[in-house]
Amino acid sequence: MATEASPSAKPPAPRLNVPAAMAGSLRLDATFPAAASRSTSRLFDLPKTPSPSKVTYSDRFIPCRSSSRLQNFALLDRPSPNSKNSPAAPDTPYTRLLRAELFPDSSPNAANPTSPNTNLFRYKTDHSAPSSPFANADKLDCASSSPSAAKKAPRKVPKTPHKVLDAPSLQDDFYLNLVDWSSQNMLAVGLGTCVYLWSASSSKVTKLCDLGPRDSVCAVHWTREGSYLAIGTSLGDVQIWDSSRCKRIRNMGGHQTRAGVLAWNSTILSSGSRDKNILQHDIRVPTDYISKFAGHRSEVCGLKWSHDDRELASGGNDNQLLVWNQRSQQPVLRLTKHTAAVKAIAWSPHQHSLVASGGGTADRCIKFWNTANGNMLNSIDTGSQVCNLAWCKNVNELVSTHGYSQNQIMVWKYPSMSKVATLTGHTLRVLYLATSPDGQTIVTGAGDETLRFWNIFPSMKTQAPARDSGMYSFSRSHIR
Repeated sequence: MATEASPSAKPPAPRLNVPAAMAGSLRLDATFPAAASRSTSRLFDLPKTPSPSKVTYSDRFIPCRSSSRLQNFALLDRPSPNSKNSPAAPDTPYTRLLRAELFPDSSPNAANPTSPNTNLFRYKTDHSAPSSPFANADKLDCASSSPSAAKKAPRKVPKTPHKVLDAPSLQDDFYLNLVDWSSQNMLAVGLGTCVYLWSASSSKVTKLCDLGPRDSVCAVHWTREGSYLAIGTSLGDVQIWDSSRCKRIRNMGGHQTRAGVLAWNSTILSSGSRDKNILQHDIRVPTDYISKFAGHRSEVCGLKWSHDDRELASGGNDNQLLVWNQRSQQPVLRLTKHTAAVKAIAWSPHQHSLVASGGGTADRCIKFWNTANGNMLNSIDTGSQVCNLAWCKNVNELVSTHGYSQNQIMVWKYPSMSKVATLTGHTLRVLYLATSPDGQTIVTGAGDETLRFWNIFPSMKTQAPARDSGMYSFSRSHIR
């Protein structure tokens, strides 16, 4: 235990527990009266029992405000306008943002000149200070400048056809192809034994031909220039007609039974038949056909040339999709993953070697193939028999028409295969499909003996949403 100091002894100078840099500015005066000096010495000489759980410090720390730079954060009172030596608090967007976020309901106000500048944090409303820059879209609009912030609204597709044509005797046969739309805006439709032309520009109807009572129309297909129409007949003939003169210029045989599907490239006309064969016709030579492709084990019901004329895709009732070229009479690809007849075939105009195919009632799938290596890229179960496929040339979308059991028309976005629209209106299978020359309108035909025109695709330039014509412009007329 410490002994009590004598009155004559000079008490030691007290020490403060402060940093060494502040020892000069903070000191405790040790000059006291004698009694006070003795009591002070006793106070400092009291025995100390340290706490076992925490450390006890002898003094609290008092910072030196003169060395702080609080004015940089605009937390001190603003100087009086009359004070010339006081530095002005910066008024920058950063300091306003910091003040607004730290004190959302208030900010430091001007100091009272009569009060000392000792109240560091004062909560007073400053009506002159601007609000948080995040609340003012005109001053700081970070979200609107981002390209991904403004999401494109989904394209609206009209749910009703803008025109309906009556088509009496339009057959309900899955293996026929009786509707095609030319590049000159002329629609060809096979009705029974006759072929009719309907001008989409003037709505004028022209009877092109009548095959007679012993024959019937099984397929129609325009040349790419739109001047000549090929017609496949139930007797197996393939005829070429000049639409401007309504005159037949060629009749080519070779098939044993009906020719139900046709496909033009630049110079060659291909025809598929129930006899399982595909014939290649060249109208520049006098012979009926120049080559025969034999690869299907059942009726050929789907036939499409690629856009570069290098590959021919054929679908059959044997559930196969075959890919051919001009250099060989054997298929270069044999794709067998469909489980029903393959009638629907469409080549992509946006990607080389990409073809889509659709299966019948037992399959219901749209499959995408890379013909460069034969790989299947994707398969989508549509829930219904796939009757037709057509790719839009303006945007990377495609349309499919369906039969059992929903008879719907579906618009898909590729490659995500998200549904853009589902259209209904036909009461029987939607077996026929053709696209307008501008790529915006499709026409569908069904066994309910109607042709329906739908505006489903945007134009190539504006890509604006198709305009819903509504019931006021809904028209219905006869094609013959």
